[in-house]
Amino acid sequence: MQRKEISFLFLNVGHFLDHFFMLIFATVAALRLTSEWGMTYAELIPYATPGFVAFGVFAIPAGWIADKWSREGMMSIFFVGIGCSAVLTSFANSPIQIAVCLGFIGFFAAIYHPVGLAMVVQGRKKTGMALAVNGVFGNMGVACAALITGFFIDTTGWRSAFVITGLVSVGIGILYVVFLRREPYVGADQHVAVKKANSADSPNIEKSVLIKVFGIIFFTTALGGLVFQSTTFALPKVFEERLTDFADTATLVGWYTFLVFSLAAFAQLVVGYLVDHYEVRVVFATVALLQAIFFAMMVQLSGMAALLVAIAFMLAVFGQIPINDVLVGRMVRSEWRSRAYGIRYVITFSVMATAVPFIAWVHGTWGFNVLFGLLAVVAALILAAALLLPNLDKVSTA
Repeated sequence: MQRKEISFLFLNVGHFLDHFFMLIFATVAALRLTSEWGMTYAELIPYATPGFVAFGVFAIPAGWIADKWSREGMMSIFFVGIGCSAVLTSFANSPIQIAVCLGFIGFFAAIYHPVGLAMVVQGRKKTGMALAVNGVFGNMGVACAALITGFFIDTTGWRSAFVITGLVSVGIGILYVVFLRREPYVGADQHVAVKKANSADSPNIEKSVLIKVFGIIFFTTALGGLVFQSTTFALPKVFEERLTDFADTATLVGWYTFLVFSLAAFAQLVVGYLVDHYEVRVVFATVALLQAIFFAMMVQLSGMAALLVAIAFMLAVFGQIPINDVLVGRMVRSEWRSRAYGIRYVITFSVMATAVPFIAWVHGTWGFNVLFGLLAVVAALILAAALLLPNLDKVSTA
């Protein structure tokens, strides 16, 4: 394998771990800590908020440091830091302690999206498929969080889900550092070539178009963050309540959650291909329309019908993820991309942080029927915004 391919593999593994660690607690809270700590689901899940706040707030400084210092150096810190934080979380014995530890996980998790995605698109003319493949790994992290954590809960306990996977991440970080030392990214003789590649990689777009597109990106990013967090965080609890006929253990709930997330993850490959070959506006609007339809259908469903519709709406939710990343990659100069992705993900993860207490409030007051109704409305707003996008094939030279 060439250096670029190995680097891309590390970036993909990093995306997997990023989402995996951020969602271990979602399954632990839903399937174990409610009984072990004597708290309701609505009382417990707000303690995940510090992690998601850190996930958003530190994205911009992480991107700035990466642009000024080293993207690959920041990725090394990511692997080791998030792994050590996960191990620390396993020692938590109270909600406050676990909230603090999840905050550390979120702090290091914030590095990935502004830094890793900038590295994924760097030097590529067509970014859709690269971002889609990378996105599949991230979504498989979402899927495996429920599956692996459910398995650990039923076998060795919830703490081992943090310890074992944390140590694995530290090990991968060490391998990544060794790889970087053996295959340095930019030596003195490569600096000019990389700078030229960055210049060729930079778009030339009118200011008015740029403002309009970024307004749409930020608006749909915020709403998309709410949709993504509400579905991925709450799905294990949704399945515990609605698949009672055939999912009566933590492992089975984890398996069905994994099934849905893993099948849905591959929607990004389809969407990545489509945005590389067709108008982004049409693809975006279609994905948003499907979200609205399937969320509305989910309101009253249970049993096998709920499982099938969950697969359908998660296909649409995961399918949306690479679209905004493609838009940022097309609209922003290469040397600014880590910061641009940082801003985008500050919005995403800030909304995701507020979504956690929102889910708790809606579930505790009305249940998941109202949540899915609200998500259908949010998806309709994303649809309206997507239709306002200009034809980027005519305005971008990237």
